[in-house]
Amino acid sequence: MTGTLAQSFLRNFLGNSPIWYKQAIIAFLILNPLILFIAGPVVTGWLLIFEFIFTLAMALKCYPLQPGGLLAIEAVVIGLTHPEQIYHEVAANLPVILLLMFMVAGIYFMKGMLLYVFTKLLLNVRDKVKLALLFSFMGAFLSAFLDALTVTAVLISAGVGFYSVYHKVASGKDYSLDHDHSSDEHLGEDHRTELDQFRAFLRSLLMHGAVGTALGGVCTLVGEPQNLLIGAKMEWHFVEFFVRTAPVSMPVLICGLLTVVLLEKKKLFGYGAQIPENVYKILQEFDRAQDAKQTKRDKVALYVQFAVALFLIVGLAMHLAEVGIIGLTVIVLLTAFNGITEEHQIGKAFEEALPFTALLVVFFAIVSVIHDQHLFQPIIEAVLAMDLGVQPAMFFIANGILSAISDNVFVATVYINEVAAAYANGAITREHFEHLAVAINTGTNLPSVATPNGQAAFLFLLTSAIAPLVRLSYMRMVIMALPYTIVLSLVGLLAVVVAL
Repeated sequence: MTGTLAQSFLRNFLGNSPIWYKQAIIAFLILNPLILFIAGPVVTGWLLIFEFIFTLAMALKCYPLQPGGLLAIEAVVIGLTHPEQIYHEVAANLPVILLLMFMVAGIYFMKGMLLYVFTKLLLNVRDKVKLALLFSFMGAFLSAFLDALTVTAVLISAGVGFYSVYHKVASGKDYSLDHDHSSDEHLGEDHRTELDQFRAFLRSLLMHGAVGTALGGVCTLVGEPQNLLIGAKMEWHFVEFFVRTAPVSMPVLICGLLTVVLLEKKKLFGYGAQIPENVYKILQEFDRAQDAKQTKRDKVALYVQFAVALFLIVGLAMHLAEVGIIGLTVIVLLTAFNGITEEHQIGKAFEEALPFTALLVVFFAIVSVIHDQHLFQPIIEAVLAMDLGVQPAMFFIANGILSAISDNVFVATVYINEVAAAYANGAITREHFEHLAVAINTGTNLPSVATPNGQAAFLFLLTSAIAPLVRLSYMRMVIMALPYTIVLSLVGLLAVVVAL
């Protein structure tokens, strides 16, 4: 009976995660109090950080909220931090939480308009290099004003839509019939090679678009969650944030777009695949059928979404209100004028944002441990003791390495808090504080494209419905991101050295 209960407990614990992963988390929870007793709080605090980074790196095995949350709870229980300090961290970062809660949900109601734009792009631009450039630029432009997770969600929805339409027709079914596009069982042999080429075509567009979200996300206050956090510490509004980061972000954007052209023309790292002619004809015919079915109400809804998108851009640029409040305004406008009045309809919009919002609060619990135990203070002091001219570059490198293996929001939170404390204590000037803030922002945003661990948008793409359909695995994503990682990191570092 005991053995059966123990086995059932282990099966329930962290659900479908691998046994070795469950055992590792249990070992962490048992080990931490022992290490605290033997080696003290500083060593235990560092161990806790590496354990938390491990949960981020293994996000495909289990969403980090649960194992990371257990580690955070234990940290409070064994006295590494206190609930009051966690609350202080959360309260100080309320703008970031409001951004994730309301802005992502607000853009959910704009998906129709965004999908419409991406569909027209794919069908009206036949040159693959131009199409790839447009997908990357659109990803960058949208991410400069919206959250990168939301833009990635649009890319995923468009990709699944394109794939399912072709797969249904290639399997001999009509558009209107139900179909399981995850199974190739009913696919004719003559369509299989064509499908493989279409998969490669979609993979390349999705990766260009995902990297585009990083290129645009680094530029503005709302592009990434950590940007808003850094902007809040610096008291920078939307336009000022853009101007401060432009000496680094603009050269990187240009070189990133040039990388798109090089990869597509030379067909390197899995890029360069063309859309098969038969696939294009099927998608074109489907688009015509959809346009023919569009009612006046559908058109009005589309117009409203375009109008609210314009309001969003103006509102952010002029800083009419806190970013999260503008997001809530977007929700009210889009639901009120497009007839979305049921509670369950509105509730769906928050499904994408709230898990990551909860995870961010767990981040702040780990940050509280770092703050209470002064874990990063020796590192920060060592960097600040260096010559002023090399400090921004060192911060860029340190943030970049950590962000590539863990999560850029977590890394940025830690570093900007420590640098802000150094400024508050009079250790650095305001001008130098601003230079370091730009280095932290770009350092966490750019090299983090190296792996899905670093960019939430990349992880979102890897764990989405489209990834298995187009055969986008972890290693394939790392390989396809490699040229971008090299270009963005080197150009970003050079710009930091020259401009700051």
